[in-house]
Amino acid sequence: MIYINKLTLLFVMATGLFLISCDKNDDMDNFDISGTFTQNDQMARPAVNTVFVNAARKNEFNTTVPSAMNTAFNAQFQSVLTGFGYTTNILGLDKATFASVLVTDVLNVKMNGATTFYDGTNVLTGRALADDVITTELILIFGGATGASNPGLRDDNVNANDKAFLATFPYLATPH
Repeated sequence: MIYINKLTLLFVMATGLFLISCDKNDDMDNFDISGTFTQNDQMARPAVNTVFVNAARKNEFNTTVPSAMNTAFNAQFQSVLTGFGYTTNILGLDKATFASVLVTDVLNVKMNGATTFYDGTNVLTGRALADDVITTELILIFGGATGASNPGLRDDNVNANDKAFLATFPYLATPH
């Protein structure tokens, strides 16, 4: 009987702590006060938003429609590329052109042909689960005209997912 009472007391205390710590409904973060869905984050291309947009403009970037991103942020992206010592990349893109590619944070989808982030020929035609997106971005930013410059900066050294992807929907591996 004492054991059950202690268990009950422990459960009540844990529940109370949980309820006290849950004072904010995170599900409402994506809605304005009228209940309309609002855009809070853009991350179609991992790391681009994180690296190229400074903290002072992060919310502005995340709520800017893609068609307006180039005008609003191209100069900032070029400035970051300048800081990285960027001149051109394996695609032959100068700083302004490459900035305009990066700044529009959308995930393209090619309806016919290869769907890949970059396979040596096709560029930003989509993204397969197995695409090494971060290494591709590093090569495009730091690899220079041949993709071979700056060997220490052009690879994240994560060469595969920790678990194999499934052959059928939902394709993602089960969590650990």
